[in-house]
Amino acid sequence: MSNGARSAGAQSLVSAFDLVLLDLDGVVYLGDRVVPAAVESLGQVRDLGVAVQFVTNNARRTAGEVAERLRKLGVDAAGDEVVTSAQGAAGLLAQRYPAGSRVLVVGSSALAGEVRGAGLVPTDTAGERPVAVVQGYAPELGWPQLAEAAVAIRNGADWIATNLDATLPSERGPLPGNGSLVAAVAATLGRQPDLVVGKPEPELFELAVRRSAARRPLVVGDRLDTDIEGANRAGLPSLAVLTGVTTPAELIAAPPQVRPSYVAADLSGLVAPRREPVSDDAGVRVGGWQVRYGGGAVELTATDADPGAGIDALTALCAAVWRTGLPVRAGDRSAATVLAELGLNG
Repeated sequence: MSNGARSAGAQSLVSAFDLVLLDLDGVVYLGDRVVPAAVESLGQVRDLGVAVQFVTNNARRTAGEVAERLRKLGVDAAGDEVVTSAQGAAGLLAQRYPAGSRVLVVGSSALAGEVRGAGLVPTDTAGERPVAVVQGYAPELGWPQLAEAAVAIRNGADWIATNLDATLPSERGPLPGNGSLVAAVAATLGRQPDLVVGKPEPELFELAVRRSAARRPLVVGDRLDTDIEGANRAGLPSLAVLTGVTTPAELIAAPPQVRPSYVAADLSGLVAPRREPVSDDAGVRVGGWQVRYGGGAVELTATDADPGAGIDALTALCAAVWRTGLPVRAGDRSAATVLAELGLNG
């Protein structure tokens, strides 16, 4: 969270960057529904001349299929603007094993296609003695595929997971993700994968930045333990949005390794005029919200009759709590109302 002393201004956040690295699930769409404000906001980002790359841990679809899905939702996207964990896994496998090596693919046809495109031979049976198992999410996966993976790994195959996301966001709430399926194999074998490719590992972000030759990239995500931690590991600034799995309470309680540089309700936070926190030894102010230190808590109060959006209050609270580690208290009725809206106790 920026702690600079800049006051409210008309400049948008994205104007400071030349590339936006966007997660998809929970940021741009939820299931088959586009997230509100996403289409308009990304259009404005492009109008400002800022490049866009979509970086997803999901290995279910090819980059071209992801781009086509985005276009159907109204989001401008090209295949070369999409980086998937399937691409990252196939590239890693090609570096580690000779061309023509057999790899057991536990995942989608898109993952198998990336493995084949990297010069390796996909297989679906442990009986062919694959050198490696690569495991990625696919909704059709079941016990037979997980069993083949367990047998191949026990027989000496290396085990690469495209990601360890325990859940996938959806319009019905979180659903089991690749990490949950990996956990089933891990419980069988009593060990974890040898390598993980997707976020929070930095490789996918690094690949996207190289593609764009960007100098000032910004990561945008909804999940602290993948998107934001991955950005921090890669040394990149990040924006956390509240349209996916992370709640305001989780954001405020986040430990240092998963704290974002910025917070927004949704992707409109990229292009809307941005109010930066103004900090001093007594507290933090953002817009019409003031957080003061003292009395064993940080206390939120409204500084005028119409203090503005709750996201400004959340930004101030994050800056204050991350600095002090103190609990949150409401200082007036307006603060109690916004804390309740944010799912926080006042």
